[in-house]
Amino acid sequence: MNRALHLTEQLISRRSVTPEDAQCQQILAQRLQALGFGCEHITSGPDDFRVSNLWALRPGRARERDQGGTLVFAGHTDVVPTGPLAQWTSDPFTPTHRDGKLYGRGAADMKTSIASFVVAVEEFLAAMPDPALSIGLLITSDEEGPAVDGTVVVCEQLKARGERLDWCIVGEPTSVERVGDMVKNGRRGSLSGKLTVRGVQGHIAYPQLARNPIHQALPALAELAAIEWDRGNRFFPPTSFQVSNIHGGTGATNVIPGALVVDFNFRFCTESTPQQLRERTEAVLRRHGLDYELQWVVGGLPFLTDPGVLVGAVQAAIRAETGLETELSTTGGTSDGRFISQICPQVVELGPVNATIHKIDEHVCVADIEPLKNIYRRVLEHLEGRLAPA
Repeated sequence: MNRALHLTEQLISRRSVTPEDAQCQQILAQRLQALGFGCEHITSGPDDFRVSNLWALRPGRARERDQGGTLVFAGHTDVVPTGPLAQWTSDPFTPTHRDGKLYGRGAADMKTSIASFVVAVEEFLAAMPDPALSIGLLITSDEEGPAVDGTVVVCEQLKARGERLDWCIVGEPTSVERVGDMVKNGRRGSLSGKLTVRGVQGHIAYPQLARNPIHQALPALAELAAIEWDRGNRFFPPTSFQVSNIHGGTGATNVIPGALVVDFNFRFCTESTPQQLRERTEAVLRRHGLDYELQWVVGGLPFLTDPGVLVGAVQAAIRAETGLETELSTTGGTSDGRFISQICPQVVELGPVNATIHKIDEHVCVADIEPLKNIYRRVLEHLEGRLAPA
């Protein structure tokens, strides 16, 4: 019996749309407690958006001597909404098999990874009941939503306690065509801005009596779009500036608007900081003489794990299980790795093929589940070998 597949099916059957956990974490905690994990349930958020978090830890025998290390598996039980149910071939919360694939919301993002985490740990501890390695699991139900009451809250508490984390694998679906063909060893940061350019509303036939904020803002926006913010580095592409929304006007065709609102975003690499990007942006706006207000939100800082202990363990595990030489990448959006990297020096992301995430008829190949679980177990074995050499 494929235990990782069975647990994946159990989790898919739970309607855990953000911020609901739908008892997924209780299922996980029950199995982890049987392995000697101490499980802490941390809830956060307002009553109408209550988030469930699970922090589970099993200290290794070397922990008391402060000579060991801790590997954390991190993930989320929440899923995005299904979209139109009529477009699904089968019920998104009824795990369904067709043509060697397992269908259901969360199959790829990321209940297969979570199930594989747990079963990998079970197998590892069955073979090595008293490891030197400490093992943790950090699971949230607020990754697909605002992400303000999930992993970030747990990380803040762990930091306040002085909890030591050495390595972390986030189970995000990173593979492209085959399990293990791509691993994320970093992610870009996200910095969003809401720019309000103030003008003077007036009749379009009397422009001398008004001030058009759209006309004033366009040259500045064009300059911002043309700037080379940095050149990236060997792991990151250059920082990009993108306008996502422009709102101006009253809806009438004969009125010069009194204000223009522009939403934009930087996806930035480790060559730039939020402070640098803010200063350079506002310098352009001032140079163009705009009367403006600008609100900034840092969605996440970039992180990068250079090749070292964790990357080497992951590469070796993938090679041994699949024969693939994995590609290291920092592409894609943000993940909870941005929070974990603030308290853990080495963070990578590794999970199933991501072709159907957030889509109608989301699925994983059943044949991919066992190798993914085995890769996670092999990483545990590799790190244990470093801490307790023969």
